[in-house]
Order: sequence, then C-alpha cells, then structure tokens
Amino acid sequence: MNSKFKKICSFGLVLAAVGLTLTACSGKKQGGSGNKASDTKHSIALITDSNGVDDHSFNQAAWSGFKAYGEEHGLKRGKGGYQYFQSNSASDYTPNFNQAASAGYQTIYGVGYMLADSVKAAAKKNPNKNFVIIDSVVPGMKNVVSATFESNQASYLGGLAAALTTKTNNVGFIGGAKSSIIDLFEAGFKQGVAAGAKMLHKKITVQTQYIGNFTSTDKAKSIAQSMYANKADIIYQAAGSAGNGVFQEAKDYNQLRPVSQKVWVIGVDVDQSNLGKYTAKGGEKSNFTLTSVLKGLDVATKSIADDAYKGKFPGGKHLVYSLKGNGVSITRGNLSSKTWSEVQKAKDQIISGKIKVATTPSK
Repeated sequence: MNSKFKKICSFGLVLAAVGLTLTACSGKKQGGSGNKASDTKHSIALITDSNGVDDHSFNQAAWSGFKAYGEEHGLKRGKGGYQYFQSNSASDYTPNFNQAASAGYQTIYGVGYMLADSVKAAAKKNPNKNFVIIDSVVPGMKNVVSATFESNQASYLGGLAAALTTKTNNVGFIGGAKSSIIDLFEAGFKQGVAAGAKMLHKKITVQTQYIGNFTSTDKAKSIAQSMYANKADIIYQAAGSAGNGVFQEAKDYNQLRPVSQKVWVIGVDVDQSNLGKYTAKGGEKSNFTLTSVLKGLDVATKSIADDAYKGKFPGGKHLVYSLKGNGVSITRGNLSSKTWSEVQKAKDQIISGKIKVATTPSK
C-alpha cells in the first residue's frame, strides 16, 4: 500500500468516526424510530418506598409501567428519560423528591401512601412540575394527581378462588402494616371466601395476622409456618417484599412432601407465579402459586405518563382503578377450569354492580 493511499484511508476513517460521533450526540434513538432518547419535558421519575423496584411486588409493578412508557416513546433510562430513586428509609423520601426535581424530571411519582406528605411538600416547592401519589389522595393541588385502586374487588376473586380450592377448609391472610389500604385486601379476601363457602354449603376458617411492616421476611415466614401448621393450605399475602418470606416457607414445606399434599400461596401486586416454582419430594417439578391478585400500578403509572406526554396531565384529579379496565385483576395461575369459570362470573357481577365488595374487614 503506497503512502498516498494510506492517507486517503486514514482521512476516510476520521470522517467515519466524526459521523458516528455526530449520530451518537443527536439525541435520536438508534434503530430507525427517530424518537428522542432524551426529552426532559416528557421525563418521569419514580420515588420508591424502602422496598425498592426489585421487591417482586408493589414497586416492581410501578416500575414496569415506567419501562413500558420509555419503550413506547423512545426514551431511555436516565436523565431526560425515565428513572427511579431508591429510598432506604422514610428519611430519604423528601431528599429524593428534591433530587428528582433538581435533575429536571417533569413528572415525579411517589409510590405508596407513606410518601403523601413528601409529595405535598415537593409539589408546593415545584409548582411547574407534575406529581403523582399512588395509594393516597392529595386534594386541592393542581399539579398533583392521586391514584388509588379498588384492590378489594380483585381480592374478592382471590378469596373465592381460595374457598373453591381449599381441601382443609382453612385458609390464611397475612398483611404487612395495618392500614386502610391493606384493609381493602383483607376485606375483599374474606368476603370472597365467605361467598365461596356459601356456594359449597360449608364453613371455611380464615386465619388473619399482620407483620407490622412490609420488610420483615423472617417474621412473614414464621407467621406462614404457624398458619400451615394450623391446617391452612392456602395463604394470601399482601405484605410487599416481606411476602417473599411466605413464599420461602411454602417452598420449604412443599419440598418435603409429594405434590398431592402441597400448600398454596396467593400472590399480590404482580404475577408471582415464578416465586412458586419448586421440586417436590420424589423429584417432580411443580408450582404452588395458586393465583396472583394484580394491582395495576403499571397501568396507572403508564397511563398518567402518557397523558402528561400529550399535554393532558390530570392534575387535581383523583383517579380510581378497578376491575373495569383491568385497573385491578387476577391471574389464571393454577386455578382449575371450574374455579376460573366461577371467578370470571363473579368478576362480571362486581363490574355490573350486582356484587358489592366491602372496604373494611369483617370481624
């Protein structure tokens, strides 16, 4: 290769490198869509509670909506796109809101009723930004939208499924911290169990116990162990990341027994069927997640972000998500065909108003 040809090649490589650099800095998503990878005006941020986005539950469901929003609009994770700010304790809530606002995020979400006060403060401090409170209501602020869920409706379906599945006529409910939000889960579940028992003309006992928080997996495991020992064969847990302890106990219990003697767990917030995989005594692979009661945080976070994207942020409104429109729902899971059919009938009756589901637990 002569020296003149070498110079031409080198110049060509420099031009190619410059072209690549310009493309990388253009803010366009690679792959042909042409959408912006950074768009501060449409950026969104999630402030978690202390459980984080990998809790297999509440925060994870909300974060799924964020990822779907980013994918649809060509936005990447990070500044100018979508991001989460992890809270390790309640003392992190307000600093995380301040950090998200300072970083330029336009629509900022607080996930969980415990973040309501921090949302109020941040919204007052940043009147030109949008704020969302999940599972609580902040009234009278034009830059705050409140999103709540009729979890009692989907929990009713979980209770009905439990009643139609139990062999021992004994089931359990384990809640995280006692609150009006978790009351919805307990109330719906107990009413659903009662409806199933009436349908079958038998009595079904519901054991109920609270952990006191949403983080103590060891305590959740211990409560589950006690309930299974006391003849419960299905436990519905509404306990955030602490609920992972219920799954661990069920796995430990089931691994020592044949599949025919398994106990079940009803998941919450997201589809938790992956947590129910195990190998029974004798080597047979099985799954003990009976079904999961879904709380559509992904539906809510994405739909609100989409509205903001279109310049229609529903500030000042209280949005309620229910069985209608799949704001809450239930998975098919490992339910029998007959049980699934009854669950679908009940779902239609709740949506039509024929069945009214309680919001406070029966005694």
